Amino acid sequence: MDINALRDAHPDHWNRAAAIRALTLDAVAAANSGHSGMPIGMADVATVLWSKHLKFDAKNPAWPDRDRFILSAGHGSMLIYSLLYLSGDEQITLDEIKNFRQWGSRTAGHPENTHAAAIEMTTGPLGQGIATSVGFAMAEEMLRARFGKGAVDHHTYVIAGDGCLMEGVSQEAIGIAGRYGLGRLIVFWDNNDITIDGKVSLSDRTDQVQRFKAAGWHVQEIDGHDPEAIDAAIVAAKAARDVPSMIACKTHIALGHAAQDTSKGHGALTNAEQNAEAKALWGWTTGPFEVPAEIKSWWEEVGSRGATARGEWETRLAALSDRKQAEFARVTAGEAPKKLSSVIRALKKQNSEAAPKVATRKASEMVLEVVNPVMPETVGGSADLTGSNNTKTGDMGVFDTTDRKGRYVYWGIREHGMAAAMNGLGLHGGLRPYGGTFMAFTDYARPAMRLAALQKTPTVFVMTHDSIGLGEDGPTHQPIEHLAISRATPNMLVFRPADVVETAEAWEIALTQTETPSVLSLTRQNVKTVRTQHKTNNLVEKGAYVLADAEGKRQVILMATGSEVEIALAARDLLQAEGIGTRVVSMPCWELFEAQDEAYRKRVLPGGPVRVAVEAAARFGWDKWLLGERGREAKAAFVGMESFGASAPADVLYEKFGITAEAVAEKAKALL
Repeated sequence: MDINALRDAHPDHWNRAAAIRALTLDAVAAANSGHSGMPIGMADVATVLWSKHLKFDAKNPAWPDRDRFILSAGHGSMLIYSLLYLSGDEQITLDEIKNFRQWGSRTAGHPENTHAAAIEMTTGPLGQGIATSVGFAMAEEMLRARFGKGAVDHHTYVIAGDGCLMEGVSQEAIGIAGRYGLGRLIVFWDNNDITIDGKVSLSDRTDQVQRFKAAGWHVQEIDGHDPEAIDAAIVAAKAARDVPSMIACKTHIALGHAAQDTSKGHGALTNAEQNAEAKALWGWTTGPFEVPAEIKSWWEEVGSRGATARGEWETRLAALSDRKQAEFARVTAGEAPKKLSSVIRALKKQNSEAAPKVATRKASEMVLEVVNPVMPETVGGSADLTGSNNTKTGDMGVFDTTDRKGRYVYWGIREHGMAAAMNGLGLHGGLRPYGGTFMAFTDYARPAMRLAALQKTPTVFVMTHDSIGLGEDGPTHQPIEHLAISRATPNMLVFRPADVVETAEAWEIALTQTETPSVLSLTRQNVKTVRTQHKTNNLVEKGAYVLADAEGKRQVILMATGSEVEIALAARDLLQAEGIGTRVVSMPCWELFEAQDEAYRKRVLPGGPVRVAVEAAARFGWDKWLLGERGREAKAAFVGMESFGASAPADVLYEKFGITAEAVAEKAKALL
């Protein structure tokens, strides 16, 4: 690679891109940690994109009609940090660049959306960025169809590396994007042929260009260091309006450094002598963290240009009707409509009186049937299990190339891609995504579920067939440990409602969250209505509550969730018949109960009585309520699963695994 020829061909561009390269070397060297090669190699692409195409306002980075920029190859975080600092972002200052990867800095090792407004999503787990970008692009299509081009008219740009494309989730993502013709999605592939272990050919021979073409993408191949070729490719990609675009950018990792084109170039380049030689080759003569005034001024002018576009957008928005403006403001702010609480209350009252026996997956559908018409921002879907997950309601319409107003997405058998794209729908703003699969397949959705919690995205994961109660499909489909995994995740609400009423209350809470995702654990089998007395208050908000209290002296507390609440109630009847005062506590959401003050928790779970927990899942996590909160090991027991399930009808499984009212009552009596 002739660096001098590159410099001489486009000297102004070269120096502006060199600022990214120099800041990357300085920050990684100061931290003695990080990834230098990708920001150095992709600096040319980023410079052209940000200066000639990206619609953004450095002083107002979160305005709704900005272009979205996603660094899927999140290990190269110094690329976005350099761009933000150079263009005048007020949160990513020079001090933040100097404190790269240090405690309390905004410039974390991988970009985190909670650290700076201009960072669209938390990236790092490879493949999640490109998969989430599908949701961003879908959101743009949906909102443009609803509010018009004057209010919503932007692109989603992604930089992805070889690692992103090797991860399996990327195949699901590009399949979805190609199927739905997401023409506002443009992906730059950093084709540098290097991974941590060495050449890509060590582990892969995929023809990525043909792969994207096969999925229905517009594909171009360019020299990723030629600014004219980069610019022309972006222009062509934007012109391909009906299909997503991938631009294969042939680049050199750690361009101009001694580690160029080697696996060492991927990581932290900290050798002072080699770094100095690289800077000299780039023509960079200033000291560490110093950017020449004319270059910094040029970049700041790039960052300020978007103010004009933002002003023009504000004018167009003001031309909409007052009703449309108010609705746009509401959904963009993530505020639930005022009608939500009233339709939930009405549904609760109706079902408390009617007391139907239905599966909670069906109860969820009943809730959505009244919620979706009053919340036009909801977007539903399923990973090829629509009839099983009960996630589609008649009013939604189907999102497709011919109907961008449709609010239901057929994701196909793509749990990984669906979960990530749902996060993108939520992160974009203006929409409330939810989607379903079987609860056993939270294993497939797990990376995106974890990221939802980490980046404070209120995605709703509808997980049906939540126990051995699904029956004959057997242990491959019967979740045992999955509740515990979700409950172990910080900043996640896990709901396991017992009936229609609790399901309605859980949905109300999930749809009003602003920073916390929710998991709805729902049954396949029918369950009785346990809330037969209407309460206007949302009892699930407390996380746990006394469903049925003891008659006479309280000697036993039975705790249960979901389909096992009715078993606990039946066990209470058996115990009360023998004169043993028994309280039943429904615990639909542990996280919300834990958040209550101690006085409330003590009222629900007082010390003294024996405690038995009932859940058709693993015990893991239950000891917090059995042994903690004034409990004692000698007076505590668990009725649930200690192994994987089996293939048989649900009622047979509950009997064989000993999850019955009789077994619960016997456990309680043995502890007295």
